[in-house]
Amino acid sequence: MDYRKTLNLPRTDFPMKANLPAREPEIQASWKEAGMYERVLEAKKGKPPFILHDGPPYANGDLHLGTALNKILKDIIIRYRTMRGHFCPYVPGWDCHGQPIEFNVEKLLGEEKRKLDVMEVRRRCREYALEYVERQSQQFQRLGVRGDFDDPYLTLKPSYEAVNIRVLAKLLERGLIFRSRKPIHWCPRCVTALAEAELEYRDKVSPSIYVRFPLLDVLPGTGEAAALAIWTTTPWTLPANVAIALHPRMEYVLLQAGEDRLIVGEPLLERAAADMGLAGYEVKAKFSGEELHGLRAKHPWRDRPSLVVTSEYVTTEAGTGAVHIAPGHGQEDYQVGLDYDLPMPMPVDDEGRFTSEAPEFEGLFVDDANPVIISDLEEKGLLLASADFPHSYPHCWRCKGPVIFRATPQWFVGVDRPFDGASLRERSMAAISAVSWIPEWNSRRMRGMLELRPDWCISRQRAWGVPIPAFHCSECGEVLMTPESLGRAADLIAAEGSDAWFLKEAGEILGEGIQCVRCGCGDLRKETDILDVWFESGVSHEVVLNQWEGLSWPCDMYLEGSDQHRGWFQTSLLTAVGARGEPPYRSVLTHGFVVDGEGRKMSKLSGNVISPMDICDRLGADILRLWVAAADYTVDIPASREIFDRLVEAYRRIRNTLRFLLGNLFDFEPSRDAVPPGEMEELDRWALSRLQGLVKRCTKAMEEYQLHVVYHALHNFCAVDLSALYLDIRKDCLYTFAPDSRERRSAQTAIHTLLETLVRIMAPILCHTSEEVWRLMRPESGETSVHLEEWPLPDETWRDPELEEIYDRLLEVRETVTRALEEKRVSKELGTSLEAMVSLAAPPRLAVLLKPREAYLPTMFIVSSVELTLLEDGEDLVIGVKRAPGRKCERCWNYRESVGSDASHPGICDRCIPVVEGASRR
Repeated sequence: MDYRKTLNLPRTDFPMKANLPAREPEIQASWKEAGMYERVLEAKKGKPPFILHDGPPYANGDLHLGTALNKILKDIIIRYRTMRGHFCPYVPGWDCHGQPIEFNVEKLLGEEKRKLDVMEVRRRCREYALEYVERQSQQFQRLGVRGDFDDPYLTLKPSYEAVNIRVLAKLLERGLIFRSRKPIHWCPRCVTALAEAELEYRDKVSPSIYVRFPLLDVLPGTGEAAALAIWTTTPWTLPANVAIALHPRMEYVLLQAGEDRLIVGEPLLERAAADMGLAGYEVKAKFSGEELHGLRAKHPWRDRPSLVVTSEYVTTEAGTGAVHIAPGHGQEDYQVGLDYDLPMPMPVDDEGRFTSEAPEFEGLFVDDANPVIISDLEEKGLLLASADFPHSYPHCWRCKGPVIFRATPQWFVGVDRPFDGASLRERSMAAISAVSWIPEWNSRRMRGMLELRPDWCISRQRAWGVPIPAFHCSECGEVLMTPESLGRAADLIAAEGSDAWFLKEAGEILGEGIQCVRCGCGDLRKETDILDVWFESGVSHEVVLNQWEGLSWPCDMYLEGSDQHRGWFQTSLLTAVGARGEPPYRSVLTHGFVVDGEGRKMSKLSGNVISPMDICDRLGADILRLWVAAADYTVDIPASREIFDRLVEAYRRIRNTLRFLLGNLFDFEPSRDAVPPGEMEELDRWALSRLQGLVKRCTKAMEEYQLHVVYHALHNFCAVDLSALYLDIRKDCLYTFAPDSRERRSAQTAIHTLLETLVRIMAPILCHTSEEVWRLMRPESGETSVHLEEWPLPDETWRDPELEEIYDRLLEVRETVTRALEEKRVSKELGTSLEAMVSLAAPPRLAVLLKPREAYLPTMFIVSSVELTLLEDGEDLVIGVKRAPGRKCERCWNYRESVGSDASHPGICDRCIPVVEGASRR
């Protein structure tokens, strides 16, 4: 007889080989066909909302691993919140304007771009952006991200563009919008102003020079001539010098070194003298900075003198304590210029080349001018020292080249301008305290960013974006921007899109009768600058949370990378506080950057870039989602082929556990076969008690957004609690006991609960695999989905801490027995553990635990028999292992002396005979 046919071997259509790259798109197609996003929302209608507002990625390229990390994190959180009973609409969005897109389009156009007018450039940019919106949308959905991808928000939609102007009007009404000629970060290659969020800090080697500025006036109290020594790492800014700043309370010394009579700050004297190669100098006199205030120095090239002023910003960190001031080339310099009403020459044009204002260097690019300037200073006898100086320096985020500080007329949001008793900075700083920051330390990061930020430059000298709807009088130059003019521009853009600004004349936009408020001239020209793209994304809360059904202002969460503390988090806060007086978010979750396995930044140049779509094609989206969940996102997240290969192994262990659970439920119908808790086997009750601990741990971790805790808890439960312990022990019962025996039905009851709970816990993370399992659990209902289910909560019915404590001790004994069995296998005395008989001599402390379970011990140790004797005293368990008596049962593989005792079934044991005979009767 073929006894194998009498075994209850697992049966399931859930394959061991996942084949995720092929299976996931099929599942996604079924979701789309069933309208799963809409069904989930309908199921949660009327529930408390949880709104995560999506930060818009740029529509200018395929997804990279960092974007995938971000979107998957959002999706996991939204799926969890939905399962916890929240109404969670998710509207994805895209940033479709701005320099990144225009820059890429210009690269594609090459020389052709010079032949195109503004409207053609804008048309090409729109086409480019919409193409990548569609591509990225498909890629996000391939990652398993669930949302309203049929109606996303796009910053190029007229309804969105108009809100920019309406928010601008609110800020204008509060006196926060102004136009000024101030030094800003300027990219001479992209020919535009840049905001703080558009800078990347990289290493740069600059020329470090010490320069002599001879005083035109004699020193106070001495009547002697001298020169101030200044230090700078931007020689190209010297032609724009108008002053030299000293600290009012710093001590300055007059030193004599040969023919040189130089003034240097005393705290910096030793280092500066060494840099300038001054040996054997003599200190002739001392002055405070205040005493030298008002003196004049000779400019290296211009007839105008350089005024000696004082400022608190002068430090002793480097240099000479005498700072060269060019108000058009630095924020602190600009402030000094305001304090002393200094001129602001700007001899550098939009492309970073010197103009006729600096005839000696006209036509030279600033970096190319540095060596020429240094050489000229040396010829004039003004160069004291020159060396290379490596330092961190701001670079353009798009072209990657170093930026310059350059004063040009720009539009600003004034962060320190008061309205209703407090400034925008002060209000925003206060708003930080009302927000929950995850991790908490990011509140300090945000506070630090806001404390130091300058006024927000919101104008850009580009074509692709939302215009700044200002008008300039052709007669007197007065600028017209009022709430009324902005309202008309907003109405126009809402109706016809921002292209209308470029196509219509000023009179068509403003209507009849609007004139210059200063001179009454009716001839007005339109502003050519566009809004900073960070302003556009910064008002997304005002657009999306108010225009989409089911959303509300403020939202519950923003979630982006840590760089957004000076980007989207901050610009959203400034626009919201400026327009409404409150932050647009209740909580902000921040994640780190993706790096390679060695902690290096990913770049094409380094050859360490991993495409998320390649991972999907090779391994599957669920592996990518498992990587996101496994990572501690509060720091930088490593990614490498080795890391993904390890995750594949972890996934395989989880999948095989699910397969075993599913396979052993092929003949189990819960309503018919489930065993009541009080009648279940002890081991099964222990497994379900352990499950409640897992549920509690995972729920707490998800509430605290600690996804890596969920991953490790889930993986360990599958690999250790289940595969290595519970399921390993339960195989004998599941396979060999009578199909409808109480013991087997008890195990199946536990397995069904385990599977149903595990699948719901993993659903937010392994969204495809959990769906695949759920459908096989309920084959009779084709419309079912795990994503319509509730998140499991701890069930006190199954919680049994006392039983868990008992099993902790039993499993310690099992581990000791397993080590003894392994020694016998290593010495070749035994093959499998079922060949063994174990003898236990138990001390009193263990006897009370083992004696009541004596008949159960062979099952727990997976051996054929156990002999238990009791020791009267002592503490240690004595273990003996020998070959089990009897023959091997052909059916259950246990060694029993009863094998052969029944002539009709000579190859099986007394435990299997009634099962086989019962099966034949059925």
